[in-house]
Amino acid sequence: MRHTRRAVIGTALALALSVPALAHHGWRWTSGDNIELTGIIVEARLGNPHGELRVEAGDETWTVEVGQPWRNARAGLADDDLSPGVEATFVGEPASEMSRRVMKAERIRIGGTLYDLYPGRD
Repeated sequence: MRHTRRAVIGTALALALSVPALAHHGWRWTSGDNIELTGIIVEARLGNPHGELRVEAGDETWTVEVGQPWRNARAGLADDDLSPGVEATFVGEPASEMSRRVMKAERIRIGGTLYDLYPGRD
């Protein structure tokens, strides 16, 4: 009985801790509307579960989530394309709380090239 109780408590704790991660890595935390943001990449952390860029846009600094490595590659992006110093335009959904200055990129334009991370998503 004692082992069963520990197993139930352990399972409940694991589920409770995983819910914020699932909410963040989906789309529920976003506003549902697209914005366009143009700025200079000042920091890039690429890899799993998704890449994150710090982008200076005017007098604001934004965190822009990009795709997982496989999604970026499928769109034609190489890691060097997202290096600090690169100017890019991001189209995607901001956090529902705009003051957080976080967005999930759906499309990225660098120079004259458009990279579509989520084809078919508006």
